Amino acid sequence: MERTYIKDLKAKEGQEVTIKGWVDIRRDQGKLIFLDFRDVTGYVQGVILPNATEAHEVGAKLRGEWVVEVRGKINKRPEKNVQADKQNGDIELEILAITVLGSAKELPFEKEAPLNLDTYLDYLPLTLRTDKARAIFKVQSVIINAFREFLTSEGFTEFQAPKLIGEDAEGGANSFNVEYFKHTAHLAQSPQLYKQIMVGIFERVFAAGNVYRAEKHSTTRHLNEYTSLDLEMGFIKDHTDVMKMETKLLAFIMKKLAETCSVEFATLGADIPEVPAEIPSLKLREAQRVIKDEFGTDCSNEPDLEPQHERWLCEYSKKKFNSDFIFVTHFPISKRPFYTYEDENDPGYAKGGDLLFRGVEITTLAQRIHDYDTLVKSMEKKGLNPEKFSFYLQAFKYGMPPHGGLGLGLERLTAKLLNLENVKEAALFPRDLNRIDSLLSQ
Repeated sequence: MERTYIKDLKAKEGQEVTIKGWVDIRRDQGKLIFLDFRDVTGYVQGVILPNATEAHEVGAKLRGEWVVEVRGKINKRPEKNVQADKQNGDIELEILAITVLGSAKELPFEKEAPLNLDTYLDYLPLTLRTDKARAIFKVQSVIINAFREFLTSEGFTEFQAPKLIGEDAEGGANSFNVEYFKHTAHLAQSPQLYKQIMVGIFERVFAAGNVYRAEKHSTTRHLNEYTSLDLEMGFIKDHTDVMKMETKLLAFIMKKLAETCSVEFATLGADIPEVPAEIPSLKLREAQRVIKDEFGTDCSNEPDLEPQHERWLCEYSKKKFNSDFIFVTHFPISKRPFYTYEDENDPGYAKGGDLLFRGVEITTLAQRIHDYDTLVKSMEKKGLNPEKFSFYLQAFKYGMPPHGGLGLGLERLTAKLLNLENVKEAALFPRDLNRIDSLLSQ
């Protein structure tokens, strides 16, 4: 008999079906054996009646996570047993036969039990099967697909950026070295240089892929490997065009999440934010005055924002503008990468900034330098050798339009959308200073 997915069982009432999946929960009530099954589409309760002798013999052996093929009849539940708030809460699978496809060892803990983060990560092949984890990564899948769908509709072309590079976009700072080639290579911190080259070919491009940061810290907001959602666009007026594009992108992503992930957000007790038509924006110096006036801390001499400052600014944005998002622009050009465009009307400050969301920076964006001579001078001012970037500089030597772009951290966005305390929960297999699958200290 052809397999029926669990989500389609309600349409089969009164019929025999075959399902395949996992035993999620087993409960015995006298001579009745109740089994909750799950597959990729959801859950259904099954029951083995005492007269189903062969099924009873097999069912007596089953435990959580055993993989089975089940033949049974779909019956309507008695009115008193209906669970209207649950998937398939008004039907039940009367089990006629069970075939074991894969057995499972005894679980080390109840699968849905609360766990500390290290235990959760140590057992990821098991804990990823929980409702919470599946909800997280369903949401993340929708985000990345919406990112692609929106940008494609806006005339962007996707490209695959290399992860092994000769010189890093940040000049080699905090990069992983690869001692294999004739000269030391690096794991890419971003697809930045390649995005800019590709603007000279397709004008509007995007990439989604892993990037690497060799920073020596272990915090709730940092990973050594994360997924960066990048775009770059040519023929812009300035960085505000990039900000407008991101605003439209985020609104599209939230719309897709509302259409497809209401169950997942409910599972995690999270809400989907509204994206205002224009996300509020402050220059860094304005933001620092807000922090001083509203929260009593003077950080006006700092070239960047501390994590607490970001939390305060998001709190202010929510109260003042009713927005979970806020742009902070015009950081000192001295603290930005060499390719960042200096604001000619505000010398010393960059045409670009960060997008903060619910207390955390999720995006860095900017207009880029597109003039060859200006770019070479900026490299030299940063202490970089232009000869090491000769491959990249060809794009500018032979004509580039005004352009800019952004990098959006997928895991940070996911974590803040779903109120996760640690960004590692939003990374499928997180890598940080202390962990590559298992703890490195073990």
